[in-house]
Amino acid sequence: MTAIDLNCDMGEFAAAVADGSQTALMRFVSSVNVACGGHAGDRDTMRSTARQAMEAGLSIGAHPGYPDRANFGRFELDMAPGELSDSVAWQVGELASLVSELGGLLTHVKPHGALYNQAAGNRELARAIVDGVARVDRGLVLVGLAGSRMLEVFREAGFAVAAEGFCDRAYEADGTLRSRRLDGALIRDPQRAAAQAVRMARDGVVTAVDGTEVRVDAATLCIHGDTPGAEAIAAAVAGALRGAGLAVRGLGRASGDVGQ
Repeated sequence: MTAIDLNCDMGEFAAAVADGSQTALMRFVSSVNVACGGHAGDRDTMRSTARQAMEAGLSIGAHPGYPDRANFGRFELDMAPGELSDSVAWQVGELASLVSELGGLLTHVKPHGALYNQAAGNRELARAIVDGVARVDRGLVLVGLAGSRMLEVFREAGFAVAAEGFCDRAYEADGTLRSRRLDGALIRDPQRAAAQAVRMARDGVVTAVDGTEVRVDAATLCIHGDTPGAEAIAAAVAGALRGAGLAVRGLGRASGDVGQ
């Protein structure tokens, strides 16, 4: 049976950590990406989210973003490469330390928001991310947009990578994600998100907003925890993937491309 990872960004809102909505989402995914102090999150939310993920048997990854909590890491910042590397190293290192204290092991790193989108097409930014992660642990899997330059940089640096597709986001014809500033960027209908997930996982394609068929060879699929109706979306996606004969399995530490 072919397997794919289903990941979700978590630990971004203290209320979701405390009120049970985050653990409800964890029933349907196989990996979590934990906000680690840049765009969101603090030691308490990191520790609680990691503990919840471990109890659910999920793979745990770091979700570093631009250090811009006021804008949730969704605006581009003009940071020098060294400054960005320092920030990434601090964020990933903080979470890795907390997970280790709980008796777990960090498996992967997935950049957040504007940092992710910028690095997808900017090799210098991607190298800054690599340099930061390398200071913490070269055995971590680096997650990036399927077909992007960032994955090339990650591979060149000797890291295992996991190409990512998005269940709840619309695509442009060039394979990038539609900007959240534009209409139609978010997919809120659970059945539509599920159908997109199955096409990516089974067929390696997604239909862009202009009708173009875009190649997306993904080893992991993302559902955003802050998308309205995220729990219903996650349930529909997980069910559709399994209904299509695909196992949902968490990311693990690896020596080569994950799922390739």
